Amino acid sequence: MDELPLSALFYRALTTASKACNLPTIEDETQELVRSSLSDLRQCSTRVSKLALFSPNEQLSDIPTRDLVYLLLPYVLSEVQSRVRTTEREERIDLVSEVKRHLEAYVHYLEQYEIVTAEDRDLYGRPASSVADPARRRELKIKQYKREKDIRARIETVRKRMNLSATEPGSNIELIASVLPDPAKQSSDTTEETDADTEEILREALILLLRFIYAEAQTQLERTTEELDLLRNAPPLPPQQPPSDDPRVAKKRVEDDMWKLDAPLNRGGPDGKGPLLDPQGKPLRPFVLLGSNAADRARLQAQVFQSDHRLPTMSIEEYLELEQQRGNIITGGGPASEQKPTSKEQLAIDAEQDGTIFGEEKAEEKRQRDESWAQYTDAHPRGAGNTMNRG
Repeated sequence: MDELPLSALFYRALTTASKACNLPTIEDETQELVRSSLSDLRQCSTRVSKLALFSPNEQLSDIPTRDLVYLLLPYVLSEVQSRVRTTEREERIDLVSEVKRHLEAYVHYLEQYEIVTAEDRDLYGRPASSVADPARRRELKIKQYKREKDIRARIETVRKRMNLSATEPGSNIELIASVLPDPAKQSSDTTEETDADTEEILREALILLLRFIYAEAQTQLERTTEELDLLRNAPPLPPQQPPSDDPRVAKKRVEDDMWKLDAPLNRGGPDGKGPLLDPQGKPLRPFVLLGSNAADRARLQAQVFQSDHRLPTMSIEEYLELEQQRGNIITGGGPASEQKPTSKEQLAIDAEQDGTIFGEEKAEEKRQRDESWAQYTDAHPRGAGNTMNRG
């Protein structure tokens, strides 16, 4: 069987990887595609090394246009390998470490050949999470986004000039494959030289693509480094005891756990499962803020969307009626009260009703009040009480 050309092998690996990107990683079909793509990519990497396509003594202008695309091999390897399914932590650490090596190799290639500009190196040379000031971190992210958007727009312009598919690629793998010509559609005459204009357009597209993927690789490198730190610093898993079919062993294990006197003392916390927060305030384990039963959860849920102040429980009319029943409201006053006679005047009017029992009673009441007032004025002449501070 004849060996596939390097370009055809790389295109097949990209096509297979594009299919794997659109499927769930956990599926067996996806893993089969990932293994097939990795096999092709590793063959491509081996053949690139044997052909010595890239040398540290060369410059970007020395690299032929048809070879520029193979600078993307480490990045594609990292993308495909990151979709390998793993179950054990040690396997995941080895996998993420290898992905990180591929990303670092890709970044090294682009910086070695000075494909990325000084502006790109300043923007992506350090991760945004290392900037302590939130305002500066946000400004850095905005600049990175605008730079990536500008490069991607230029790539789309070049793709239109190359008369490629107008469908926008859904992933970086599909974007890389869309720039490359399909080997099955190429002319069988391999000796035919590509015209200068087409090669210039293709070279411009590949350089723009390399710069765009450089930004993506720096972001992936930051995330990979964080994942490695988490995996390496995670606490070891407790040893799992093999299950026993003997019911007596299971019963004895339950009794041993029940009679351990030191277990509750070491756990602590409001629920006996250990403290919720460490001394710095960071959560140590998941915890539930809602009530423990359905009634408490329903009550707390009903209190979520409420006003931030206490609402009235009765109308103004109801409140005034209640206060009037309590006797806290003074009635009267106004023009009608001003024209109404005083109690002394009313008593004089009632006493003038001669020939009636009511009039006689009021006349006697008026006489007693006048006599009482006369006795008071006789005992207390005007000015008798002011015996001090006389001028």
